[in-house]
Amino acid sequence: MTPTITAFERSPDGGKGLARDMRVRWALEEVGRPYDVRLLSFKAMKEPAHLALHPFGQIPTYEEGDLALFESGAIVFHIAERHAGLLPDDANARARAIAWMFAALNTVEPPIFDRALARILERNEPWYEQRLRTLEASIRKRLDGLSSRLGDADWLEGEFSAGDLLMVTVLLRLKGSALLDEYPNLTAYVARGEARPAFKRAFDAQLAVFTAASTA
Repeated sequence: MTPTITAFERSPDGGKGLARDMRVRWALEEVGRPYDVRLLSFKAMKEPAHLALHPFGQIPTYEEGDLALFESGAIVFHIAERHAGLLPDDANARARAIAWMFAALNTVEPPIFDRALARILERNEPWYEQRLRTLEASIRKRLDGLSSRLGDADWLEGEFSAGDLLMVTVLLRLKGSALLDEYPNLTAYVARGEARPAFKRAFDAQLAVFTAASTA
């Protein structure tokens, strides 16, 4: 059965691959799994039909048969567990790759996402500059540890895994910023992720939705 995911009808990311359905699209492309996409307006995301799938009224969701999932990390983990290519066969390596999935979403992403929101919503507030400095100091601590662990390796734990997939999507929010540019190995790491054919297919599919909505 072909799974169906949900995505923004009009994505607020401007077609930059930052909306979280990108993670799910990329995972499905990596494992060669066809999928359908149901596009939602912001209004539809808060209606009962979607809230039954996602209690917080967000995207993405994932439906396959009688299974319905929400949260991009959980969906990527589900895909990785059931299809070869995103988690190592060795038990210890597999556990480490899963640890990086959690690290991407629980440790690295929160201050990066908060910075992005602050730059949009708090720019005119009197505390903005202090808030930004605090968030960027927190981000640097995360990037220091990540850069040190990655070193000159291509991927975090040997072969590309779901841990790298999620980490790259998190770091994309810093692409082109002075923050990421301070870490050449992380800049190159993100570029390697973007160069993967599966990433390109997922990005192009997401961009096509944004482009169509913009010209409608």
